[in-house]
Amino acid sequence: MKYLLIPALTTFLSLTVYAQSYEDYIEKSYEYLEKEEFAAAEESIRSAMRLEPGNPHNYALLTNLGTIQQMQGKYEEAILSYTAALSRNQTNVSILESRASLYAQLGETEKAIHDYSAILLNEPAHQDALYNRGVLYLQQRNLLAAEADFDKIIEVNDKTINGRLGHAILEKMRGNYSESERIYNYLIKESPRYWFLYESRADLYFQMGKNGRAMSDINKLFTETEPSAALYVLRGKVKLAQYEKPSAIKDFTTAKEMGYDTVVIDELMKLAK
Repeated sequence: MKYLLIPALTTFLSLTVYAQSYEDYIEKSYEYLEKEEFAAAEESIRSAMRLEPGNPHNYALLTNLGTIQQMQGKYEEAILSYTAALSRNQTNVSILESRASLYAQLGETEKAIHDYSAILLNEPAHQDALYNRGVLYLQQRNLLAAEADFDKIIEVNDKTINGRLGHAILEKMRGNYSESERIYNYLIKESPRYWFLYESRADLYFQMGKNGRAMSDINKLFTETEPSAALYVLRGKVKLAQYEKPSAIKDFTTAKEMGYDTVVIDELMKLAK
């Protein structure tokens, strides 16, 4: 498992001499992380900061603490840790990205947009921040703002996947299905093993009523990848549209067992009966 660790942390440890016990606590936190013993890793980080509360590099420890808490589902605590880290290093892109991503996960769209905007204030060409903010604008149906972010990505990098993917989603939302399909076809031709593109195109085909084409993309994903709960839901919807109700119910049931939103599944089940 890969963890988000601030590179500066290992750099300052190797270049500067600190109290041995402070270093020991940090090294122990890494060891616990490797073993996925998150509670112990969390306590090791706290012990290091208690020992040297004024250490200027504690922002990195606070960031790691937030990441560990997020892994454990302690989302509010993770937000507090990221915020504390930012109070010590206000423009750190990695920390802003971590907090923005978590805000987005929690449905705190405005706060996530604020953090991505903070990144872009100092790095206007930051492609990930532009894409993620653009997607959040789409969720708010602020289509013009989203379009501006996606255009900026393409201006910065004309070979981008994300910029054009953003436009594909945007045109789908506008009801410009043919244009959206054209963009997806181009992206898949250029990057035929970017499997997420097939799922996005399959959803577009479903909305267009082209269920045969949708199923073709879905079948490819079931062959080439480990299907997600969302993919089972999409296949179930397509099967439902093709009046294959028993098969659709099986897919919805599988998705529910995999942890998909039960409210959504229950509504789909009603349609399948």
